[in-house]
Order: sequence, then C-alpha cells, then structure tokens
Amino acid sequence: MELRQLEVFVAVAAERSFTRAGNRLHVVQSAVSVAVAALERELGVVLFERSARRVALTAEGEVFLPHAQATLDAARAAHGSVRELSGQLGGTLMIGSLTGVAGAEIAHLLSRLHAAHPRVTLRMRAGGGDGSAGLARALVDGDLDVAFVGVPARAYPGLRTRELVRVPQVLVVPMDHPMARREAVSLADVADEAFVDYPVGYANRDTNDAAFSRAGVRRRVVAEVNDLPVVTDFVKRGVGVSILPVQAAQADEAFASLQVSDQPLEWSVHVATAEQRTINAAAMTLLRLVEQRPDRPRSFSVA
Repeated sequence: MELRQLEVFVAVAAERSFTRAGNRLHVVQSAVSVAVAALERELGVVLFERSARRVALTAEGEVFLPHAQATLDAARAAHGSVRELSGQLGGTLMIGSLTGVAGAEIAHLLSRLHAAHPRVTLRMRAGGGDGSAGLARALVDGDLDVAFVGVPARAYPGLRTRELVRVPQVLVVPMDHPMARREAVSLADVADEAFVDYPVGYANRDTNDAAFSRAGVRRRVVAEVNDLPVVTDFVKRGVGVSILPVQAAQADEAFASLQVSDQPLEWSVHVATAEQRTINAAAMTLLRLVEQRPDRPRSFSVA
C-alpha cells in the first residue's frame, strides 16, 4: 500500500468523481482509476460504487476513509516535523479565512510565519456563501489545515480553536438618516429599521441575531450579502442600516457609526483546526505564534 494510492483514494472520496480527483491531483483520469483499482486489489474489497452518473463510497470505503486520511496526515506531519527540526520547514499550508474582518491581525500573523519559514507556501481560501460554517466543514473534511473563523469550538463539533482577536461592532446608518447625529442607540430604537446583514451562518450575523433575541426585539433583514464592500455600499445607498465591525465602520466616512448601548455586540475571530486530524508542522508553528503573542486576545479599540 502506497501513500500515493491513499492520496488518490481520498481525492476521489472528496470529489465523488475520478475526473475531478485527477484534476485536483494534476494527473489524468486513467491514472486515478489504476491507483484505486490497485488499492482495491490489495485490500480485497470494492471501495467505490461506480456508475455513469455518480461515484459513491461503499460501506468498506466509508470505514477505510478516516484511516486513509489519518495515515496521510501523519505522514505529512512526520515529514514536516523533521524539516522543522533541521530548520527547513516547508510544504503548503492551506488556510481559510473570513473576508474583511481582522485582516491586519491575520496578515501580521502570517507574515511572521513567512519570515521565520520562507519555504512554507501559504495558500489562502476566502470563506464562501456559508461563512464560518463552510470553513469549519472544510477543516473537518481535510480541505484546509487551519482557518480563521468567527466561532468558538463549541459552535461546531470537531474543531479546536484559539481566540485571535475580539471584534466590537457598531450600528452604521446613512449620513442623511434621522439617527445619524446620535452617538448611541438601543436595539429597541432600531426595531423598525430595514437591515442589511450577512447570511445566516456568518458569525457576525449570528451575534446580531442573538443580541436582538436577548433584547426581545424582532428586526427585518431586507438584504443578505456575504461581501463587506457590498454591505457598506447598500448602507450608503439607503437600502438599510447595518451592524458592522468597528474597524470597517471607521474606515468609511460616508455613513455614521453609533454605539449600541443595551447589548454586547462583540464577537471573536478564532484560529481553528480539526480535532480529529493530525496537525501538520506548518499549522502547529502558526498556532505557536498565536500563543506567543504577549497581548492575546486583543480587542479593536473604538477611537
């Protein structure tokens, strides 16, 4: 049994396609088929149900998958650990991140990793339409080594998390809004406002929903957007008001920022890894940099 065979098997299981697995591994589809067939012969079982429309794991394949993935993880970790000991840590670190939040903190952390270990390739992936939830799944599935998410470990089983930074939020309104001259509001004050917010599954949306629920206030979300510049543009154009991270609000003078007086709207960005997967050497080095920060966890200040 060869590591390359296990790598091919895991890729087919993830992609549910021999062709897509080949694309992922940069090999032709026939090479994927040969590797899987050889592995099946060695194990004496069929790992995939194959049809013209779909490829699915058999019961034997389902049982074998976590062991194959664990073996690959352990091999990569062993390789990385030896290279780290010799001062030659390398390889690729797959990183997931939310967009537009704690960017400076994340960039500073990754730049420190690069300065110490320039042979490590940093491959970034932005969170998709399901925010932290999607990044959490990608960690558990092995598509990411580490991710910066807006949820603690208890929110998604199977994750380990370390808090990186706390992000306070403020209410933002257009400059011509009746509340624009106020310094603070309660959630009851904005109960009748139309809101622009992130989709459900994003940590800041979940924080906002929980705050309104605690206050006993129902609000109306008229637009769900997973891109910070679009959210701010909607606010400027009068589509609705929004609750945004303070650093994003302060960076734009086209709308007014108001403190929310009656409910805490702070949420945290966490560095996350998968609990049941072996952490590779590059990811472990990154986690050590998080732990070594003298000021952790840090909050953005409201100037």
